[in-house]
Amino acid sequence: MLLDIKHVRKSFGGNEVLKDVNMEIKQGDVVVILGPSGSGKTTFLRCLNFLEHADGGELDFDELKIDLSSPSQKEVRSIRKRTAFVFQNYNLFANKTALENVTLGLTVGRGISREEARERGLAALRKVGLEDRADFYPSQLSGGQQQRVGIARAVAVQPEVILFDEPTSALDPELVGDVLQVMKKLAQEAGTTMIVVTHEMKFAREVASHVIFMADGVIVEEGSAEDIFTRPREERTRTFLQRILPEEYVDPAIRI
Repeated sequence: MLLDIKHVRKSFGGNEVLKDVNMEIKQGDVVVILGPSGSGKTTFLRCLNFLEHADGGELDFDELKIDLSSPSQKEVRSIRKRTAFVFQNYNLFANKTALENVTLGLTVGRGISREEARERGLAALRKVGLEDRADFYPSQLSGGQQQRVGIARAVAVQPEVILFDEPTSALDPELVGDVLQVMKKLAQEAGTTMIVVTHEMKFAREVASHVIFMADGVIVEEGSAEDIFTRPREERTRTFLQRILPEEYVDPAIRI
Protein backbone atom coordinates (compact mmCIF):
# COMPACT_ATOMS: atom_id res chain seq x y z
CA MET A 1 0.00 0.00 0.00
CA LEU A 2 1.46 3.36 -1.02
CA LEU A 3 -0.90 5.58 0.96
CA ASP A 4 -2.99 4.59 3.96
CA ILE A 5 -5.05 7.55 5.16
CA LYS A 6 -6.98 7.17 8.41
CA HIS A 7 -9.57 9.15 10.38
CA VAL A 8 -9.04 12.56 8.75
CA ARG A 9 -11.05 15.31 10.41
CA LYS A 10 -11.19 19.02 9.64
CA SER A 11 -13.46 21.84 10.80
CA PHE A 12 -13.63 25.51 9.93
CA GLY A 13 -15.14 27.20 12.94
CA GLY A 14 -18.26 25.23 13.75
CA ASN A 15 -18.46 23.69 10.29
CA GLU A 16 -17.18 20.11 10.26
CA VAL A 17 -15.93 19.67 6.69
CA LEU A 18 -14.24 16.25 7.02
CA LYS A 19 -15.66 13.58 9.32
CA ASP A 20 -13.42 10.56 9.82
CA VAL A 21 -12.32 10.05 6.19
CA ASN A 22 -10.34 6.88 5.44
CA MET A 23 -8.70 5.89 2.15
CA GLU A 24 -6.19 3.34 0.81
CA ILE A 25 -4.24 3.98 -2.40
CA LYS A 26 -1.95 1.56 -4.19
CA GLN A 27 1.01 2.36 -6.41
CA GLY A 28 -0.22 3.26 -9.89
CA ASP A 29 -3.83 3.86 -8.82
CA VAL A 30 -5.84 6.63 -10.45
CA VAL A 31 -8.30 7.55 -7.71
CA VAL A 32 -11.07 9.95 -8.72
CA ILE A 33 -13.03 11.71 -5.99
CA LEU A 34 -16.52 12.84 -6.97
CA GLY A 35 -19.18 14.67 -5.04
CA PRO A 36 -21.27 17.84 -4.81
CA SER A 37 -19.74 21.21 -3.97
CA GLY A 38 -19.05 21.51 -0.27
CA SER A 39 -18.58 17.79 0.25
CA GLY A 40 -14.99 18.19 1.51
CA LYS A 41 -13.15 16.89 -1.57
CA THR A 42 -10.74 19.79 -2.03
CA THR A 43 -10.14 20.18 1.71
CA PHE A 44 -9.23 16.51 1.93
CA LEU A 45 -6.76 16.83 -0.94
CA ARG A 46 -5.17 19.94 0.58
CA CYS A 47 -4.77 18.19 3.94
CA LEU A 48 -2.72 15.46 2.26
CA ASN A 49 -0.17 18.04 1.06
CA PHE A 50 -0.40 20.23 4.19
CA LEU A 51 -1.90 23.18 2.35
CA GLU A 52 -4.49 22.77 5.10
CA HIS A 53 -3.77 21.27 8.50
CA ALA A 54 -6.19 18.57 9.54
CA ASP A 55 -7.61 18.54 13.05
CA GLY A 56 -6.93 14.82 13.25
CA GLY A 57 -5.89 11.83 11.22
CA GLU A 58 -2.89 9.78 10.18
CA LEU A 59 -1.04 9.44 6.90
CA ASP A 60 1.03 6.34 6.26
CA PHE A 61 3.05 7.06 3.12
CA ASP A 62 4.98 3.93 2.20
CA GLU A 63 5.68 3.22 5.89
CA LEU A 64 6.33 6.87 6.82
CA LYS A 65 3.70 7.52 9.49
CA ILE A 66 2.62 11.12 10.09
CA ASP A 67 0.09 12.63 12.48
CA LEU A 68 -1.77 15.01 10.14
CA SER A 69 -2.74 17.33 12.99
CA SER A 70 0.83 17.97 14.18
CA PRO A 71 3.42 17.18 11.48
CA SER A 72 7.01 18.29 11.89
CA GLN A 73 8.57 20.59 9.30
CA LYS A 74 10.77 17.68 8.25
CA GLU A 75 7.70 15.51 7.65
CA VAL A 76 5.98 18.25 5.65
CA ARG A 77 9.07 18.70 3.46
CA SER A 78 9.33 14.95 2.98
CA ILE A 79 5.72 14.63 1.79
CA ARG A 80 5.99 17.64 -0.50
CA LYS A 81 9.12 16.21 -2.10
CA ARG A 82 7.26 12.99 -2.88
CA THR A 83 4.05 14.61 -4.14
CA ALA A 84 3.00 17.36 -6.53
CA PHE A 85 -0.15 19.49 -6.56
CA VAL A 86 -2.01 20.75 -9.63
CA PHE A 87 -4.24 23.68 -8.73
CA GLN A 88 -7.58 24.83 -10.16
CA ASN A 89 -6.25 28.22 -11.26
CA TYR A 90 -2.80 27.26 -12.62
CA ASN A 91 -0.79 29.34 -10.06
CA LEU A 92 1.85 30.29 -12.64
CA PHE A 93 4.24 33.21 -12.22
CA ALA A 94 3.17 35.84 -14.76
CA ASN A 95 6.72 37.20 -15.17
CA LYS A 96 8.29 33.83 -15.96
CA THR A 97 8.16 31.74 -19.12
CA ALA A 98 6.53 28.34 -19.28
CA LEU A 99 9.91 26.66 -18.91
CA GLU A 100 10.92 28.90 -16.00
CA ASN A 101 7.63 28.12 -14.25
CA VAL A 102 8.40 24.42 -14.60
CA THR A 103 12.05 24.59 -13.54
CA LEU A 104 11.78 27.04 -10.63
CA GLY A 105 10.70 24.38 -8.16
CA LEU A 106 13.58 22.17 -9.27
CA THR A 107 16.36 24.74 -8.87
CA VAL A 108 15.07 26.68 -5.87
CA GLY A 109 13.03 24.03 -4.09
CA ARG A 110 15.18 20.97 -4.75
CA GLY A 111 18.66 22.30 -5.45
CA ILE A 112 18.91 20.76 -8.93
CA SER A 113 21.39 22.33 -11.32
CA ARG A 114 20.02 24.67 -13.97
CA GLU A 115 21.21 22.41 -16.75
CA GLU A 116 19.46 19.32 -15.35
CA ALA A 117 16.37 21.38 -14.49
CA ARG A 118 16.18 22.65 -18.07
CA GLU A 119 16.40 19.11 -19.45
CA ARG A 120 13.70 17.86 -17.09
CA GLY A 121 11.58 20.92 -17.74
CA LEU A 122 11.69 20.51 -21.50
CA ALA A 123 10.94 16.80 -21.18
CA ALA A 124 7.92 17.60 -19.01
CA LEU A 125 6.66 20.23 -21.46
CA ARG A 126 7.12 17.69 -24.24
CA LYS A 127 4.88 15.26 -22.35
CA VAL A 128 2.07 17.80 -22.25
CA GLY A 129 2.59 18.89 -25.86
CA LEU A 130 4.04 22.33 -25.11
CA GLU A 131 7.75 22.09 -25.81
CA ASP A 132 7.30 24.64 -28.60
CA ARG A 133 5.80 27.07 -26.05
CA ALA A 134 8.71 26.86 -23.59
CA ASP A 135 9.63 30.54 -24.01
CA PHE A 136 6.05 31.83 -23.91
CA TYR A 137 4.75 33.76 -20.91
CA PRO A 138 1.42 32.82 -19.28
CA SER A 139 -0.29 35.82 -20.91
CA GLN A 140 0.63 34.36 -24.30
CA LEU A 141 -0.98 30.99 -23.50
CA SER A 142 -4.60 29.88 -23.42
CA GLY A 143 -6.10 28.72 -20.14
CA GLY A 144 -5.77 25.11 -21.24
CA GLN A 145 -2.11 25.61 -22.13
CA GLN A 146 -1.47 27.28 -18.78
CA GLN A 147 -3.00 24.32 -16.98
CA ARG A 148 -0.85 21.95 -19.04
CA VAL A 149 2.19 23.96 -17.88
CA GLY A 150 0.93 23.41 -14.34
CA ILE A 151 0.81 19.68 -15.02
CA ALA A 152 4.30 19.78 -16.55
CA ARG A 153 5.54 21.51 -13.40
CA ALA A 154 4.12 18.63 -11.36
CA VAL A 155 5.57 15.98 -13.67
CA ALA A 156 9.05 17.56 -13.69
CA VAL A 157 9.64 16.92 -9.99
CA GLN A 158 9.08 13.19 -10.64
CA PRO A 159 6.67 12.72 -7.73
CA GLU A 160 5.31 9.45 -6.46
CA VAL A 161 1.82 10.94 -6.31
CA ILE A 162 0.19 13.83 -8.18
CA LEU A 163 -2.80 15.53 -6.55
CA PHE A 164 -5.21 17.24 -8.97
CA ASP A 165 -7.70 19.73 -7.53
CA GLU A 166 -10.45 20.16 -10.15
CA PRO A 167 -7.86 20.91 -12.86
CA THR A 168 -10.46 21.78 -15.52
CA SER A 169 -12.90 23.83 -13.44
CA ALA A 170 -11.45 27.21 -14.48
CA LEU A 171 -11.33 26.37 -18.19
CA ASP A 172 -13.69 27.22 -21.00
CA PRO A 173 -15.47 24.05 -22.17
CA GLU A 174 -13.56 23.84 -25.45
CA LEU A 175 -10.24 23.75 -23.59
CA VAL A 176 -11.13 20.95 -21.16
CA GLY A 177 -10.46 18.09 -23.57
CA ASP A 178 -6.77 18.86 -24.10
CA VAL A 179 -6.07 18.90 -20.37
CA LEU A 180 -7.98 15.68 -19.74
CA GLN A 181 -6.16 14.01 -22.62
CA VAL A 182 -2.81 14.90 -21.03
CA MET A 183 -3.96 13.48 -17.70
CA LYS A 184 -5.24 10.34 -19.40
CA LYS A 185 -1.89 9.88 -21.14
CA LEU A 186 -0.02 10.27 -17.85
CA ALA A 187 -2.20 7.66 -16.21
CA GLN A 188 -1.95 5.14 -19.03
CA GLU A 189 1.65 5.57 -20.18
CA ALA A 190 3.56 6.69 -17.13
CA GLY A 191 1.68 4.68 -14.53
CA THR A 192 1.62 7.76 -12.32
CA THR A 193 -0.30 7.45 -9.05
CA MET A 194 -2.97 10.15 -9.17
CA ILE A 195 -5.67 11.44 -6.84
CA VAL A 196 -8.08 13.57 -8.84
CA VAL A 197 -10.91 15.73 -7.56
CA THR A 198 -13.08 16.45 -10.59
CA HIS A 199 -16.57 16.85 -11.99
CA GLU A 200 -15.52 15.31 -15.31
CA MET A 201 -17.58 12.13 -15.35
CA LYS A 202 -16.26 10.87 -18.70
CA PHE A 203 -12.67 11.05 -17.41
CA ALA A 204 -13.66 9.21 -14.24
CA ARG A 205 -15.37 6.44 -16.19
CA GLU A 206 -12.54 5.96 -18.67
CA VAL A 207 -9.43 6.43 -16.53
CA ALA A 208 -10.13 5.84 -12.84
CA SER A 209 -9.02 2.59 -11.27
CA HIS A 210 -11.05 3.53 -8.19
CA VAL A 211 -13.89 6.03 -7.73
CA ILE A 212 -14.85 7.60 -4.41
CA PHE A 213 -18.10 9.48 -3.90
CA MET A 214 -18.07 12.02 -1.05
CA ALA A 215 -20.92 14.05 0.43
CA ASP A 216 -21.24 16.05 3.64
CA GLY A 217 -17.66 15.33 4.70
CA VAL A 218 -17.80 11.55 4.51
CA ILE A 219 -17.13 8.84 1.95
CA VAL A 220 -20.58 7.63 0.99
CA GLU A 221 -19.48 4.94 -1.43
CA GLU A 222 -16.42 3.70 -3.31
CA GLY A 223 -15.59 1.09 -5.88
CA SER A 224 -14.57 0.60 -9.49
CA ALA A 225 -15.82 3.06 -12.10
CA GLU A 226 -18.08 0.31 -13.40
CA ASP A 227 -19.59 -0.25 -9.96
CA ILE A 228 -20.16 3.40 -9.15
CA PHE A 229 -21.57 4.44 -12.50
CA THR A 230 -23.74 1.42 -13.29
CA ARG A 231 -24.70 -0.16 -9.99
CA PRO A 232 -24.24 2.26 -7.07
CA ARG A 233 -25.45 0.88 -3.75
CA GLU A 234 -26.28 4.12 -1.96
CA GLU A 235 -29.28 6.35 -2.60
CA ARG A 236 -27.13 9.47 -2.17
CA THR A 237 -24.85 8.29 -4.99
CA ARG A 238 -27.78 7.52 -7.25
CA THR A 239 -29.29 10.95 -6.64
CA PHE A 240 -25.98 12.62 -7.52
CA LEU A 241 -25.59 10.64 -10.74
CA GLN A 242 -29.16 11.36 -11.81
CA ARG A 243 -28.50 15.08 -11.34
CA ILE A 244 -25.09 15.15 -13.03
CA LEU A 245 -25.84 12.65 -15.82
CA PRO A 246 -29.60 12.95 -16.38
CA GLU A 247 -29.47 11.61 -19.95
CA GLU A 248 -27.01 8.80 -19.32
CA TYR A 249 -27.73 7.43 -15.87
CA VAL A 250 -30.83 5.37 -15.21
CA ASP A 251 -31.41 4.26 -11.63
CA PRO A 252 -31.14 0.43 -11.64
CA ALA A 253 -34.05 0.34 -9.23
CA ILE A 254 -36.42 1.74 -11.88
CA ARG A 255 -35.09 -0.06 -14.95
CA ILE A 256 -37.66 -2.13 -16.79
